[in-house]
Amino acid sequence: MHTSRKTWHAVMLAGLTAWACISCGDSTAPVPTGPQAIKLTEVDSGYNFSVFVAAPPADTSRLLVVERRGTIFLRKHGVRQSTPFLDLSALTGQGHEYGVYSIAFHPQYATNRRLFVYYVDNNADTRVVEYQATPDFDHADPNSQQIILAQPQAAQAVLYGGDIAFGPDGFLYIALGDGRVGGPPFSLAQDSTSLLGKFLRLDVDNGAPYAVPPSNPYVTRAGWRPEIWQLGFRNPWRWSFDRGTGDLYVADVGENTFEEIDYLPAPVVGGNNFGWPIMEGNDCFPAGSNCFTAGLLLPILQYTHQPACAITGGYVYRGARMPALRGTYFYGDYCGGWTRSLRLTAGGPVSEIDPIASPLINDNVVSFGEDAAGEIYVVMASGRIYRIDPN
Repeated sequence: MHTSRKTWHAVMLAGLTAWACISCGDSTAPVPTGPQAIKLTEVDSGYNFSVFVAAPPADTSRLLVVERRGTIFLRKHGVRQSTPFLDLSALTGQGHEYGVYSIAFHPQYATNRRLFVYYVDNNADTRVVEYQATPDFDHADPNSQQIILAQPQAAQAVLYGGDIAFGPDGFLYIALGDGRVGGPPFSLAQDSTSLLGKFLRLDVDNGAPYAVPPSNPYVTRAGWRPEIWQLGFRNPWRWSFDRGTGDLYVADVGENTFEEIDYLPAPVVGGNNFGWPIMEGNDCFPAGSNCFTAGLLLPILQYTHQPACAITGGYVYRGARMPALRGTYFYGDYCGGWTRSLRLTAGGPVSEIDPIASPLINDNVVSFGEDAAGEIYVVMASGRIYRIDPN
């Protein structure tokens, strides 16, 4: 079985040749031939466990910083505003995996002022909630809330996923983790009746609170939740669409041994199985067991827990400060504290930078962010926000 999967992997990488040309084609700069020199420039600090950074579409004057405890702050023209953009601290803060995890802006945010927040409530259950910004876009109205998704979680849940974003097709995508650790028999990532361990694809412009897009892969299949778009994830904490190509990158946090990055080229189709808990990375799970692997997708990259523990996915660079790095995907590790990158080529992933350690010893890379200009930020658990700049 492993031989056939390696063969499939070679075919997949060969098919990336056209993608590699596209990702390099957004710049006249030559493709780098070796690691590039970059640095992390501190742009802000003093947040209470910062976990996410995002910008409204096409708004280069605003950057939103999410604190895990429930407060979201607005940086406007590079200055943090004195009062929170949105304070949800009364709705979260209890339980071992409490917190606001991410935010997403509707593609027409500039006209409809709609934004969406993923958080774990005081009952330790998942909530995806819609809010509306005030007319000046400097705050969100807490009374405008509309619950989009209310997903119960087991008392032992620690794997929540937690990243939400709108795709190139205008639909809202939600990544849910598997809930409990340990894999079988607790895992629901292969359970067609559960939303856990899945990517969901929702139409929030129709229906109340949403409609299921008729193009979702399991809409007409008996015994399947129609919201499911992809399955077989353990804890997709951070993932992103490449704003230049529409390609999908998913960083799935591993169980015992491996961290992995998964990839689907545009136009991304649903109905894929990323393997958990049948496999962890490229290996059967538990280690040393035999498993049926036909139809499962391999990661494009994996690494072991030495010294690392939880991958943090980032974004493909599409900014202007480092034109030679356009098309490069950045990622990190929470325990490793480093920032790394890769570019996909016909020969496989190629590193574009030397690993960068956190400027603060023992700091944790908890997330990445992307502003409206395509520049990328590294979000640290210490409350420091860095921008990736040329050295």
